Amino acid sequence: MECRGSRTLTKRSMNEEDPLEDFNSRDVTLNGVTKVVHVSGMGPAVIVLTEMPGISPQVARFSRWVRDAGFTTYMPSLFGRAGAVPNAEEGIAVFRRACVSAEFRAFAGNQSSPVTQWLRALAKQAHEECGGPGVGAIGMCFTGNFALSMMLERSVLAPVLAQPSLPLGDPAGLDISPAELVAVRQRLEQDDLTVMAYRFEGDQVCRVERFAALSEALGDRFVSRTLPDSAANPDVSPFFQRYVPFPHSVVTAHLIDEAGQPTTAARDEIISFFTLRLASQHLEG
Repeated sequence: MECRGSRTLTKRSMNEEDPLEDFNSRDVTLNGVTKVVHVSGMGPAVIVLTEMPGISPQVARFSRWVRDAGFTTYMPSLFGRAGAVPNAEEGIAVFRRACVSAEFRAFAGNQSSPVTQWLRALAKQAHEECGGPGVGAIGMCFTGNFALSMMLERSVLAPVLAQPSLPLGDPAGLDISPAELVAVRQRLEQDDLTVMAYRFEGDQVCRVERFAALSEALGDRFVSRTLPDSAANPDVSPFFQRYVPFPHSVVTAHLIDEAGQPTTAARDEIISFFTLRLASQHLEG
């Protein structure tokens, strides 16, 4: 897979379906499982994991921002219709299917979702294809904690957790096994790495208890940011209007794309984090 893709800086409507025409959509088979991965850009790889209910125009926009900062972005399609603006009924149907899928552990804490094994293999392949010191990864909402489990793959150097929401129903629960969590903590210490994490203050799914649990488990290697609810964009899709009626998605659905906004500052900090861990060393190499 060649690490290239066209760039577009065109201002797009977030209320219209995104054809993802500037991404190269590929069937990627790893561990005997095939998934569609949307790839674009040049430079070190960053895995962008979609939030529920799929690769929305806002998720694709974030991926383009990362790409245009000098990275190759890989967006695996894990659920939903890529590029869609789902209505409330379609969105909740995607959510319900994911909750009963064998790939995810939506309600059970202290164990990693099986799909993270595939994602670790994707990170390894992306690193081989794109080079550089390693790979970045950001999980969002339903996939938020996956970037942490992906650190069991040595190539993952820059993990970001955006409003990690699993396990559902357990505010202090973590979607990772205790043994893997210990291994991640050891790796953070040995390789002098950090984990970045973001949430809104009033988020009812990713609550303060989850960040407290992550802080206890990872110590000062866990760097968290909590944004005020007033920073959230109120103009969201029908799915969010009905089923997520509170500030939640920091760099996608609830981001306000204006200079000086706390959400754009969070986006810029995440991209700077990727640059620090990946691009600057890549240029030096």
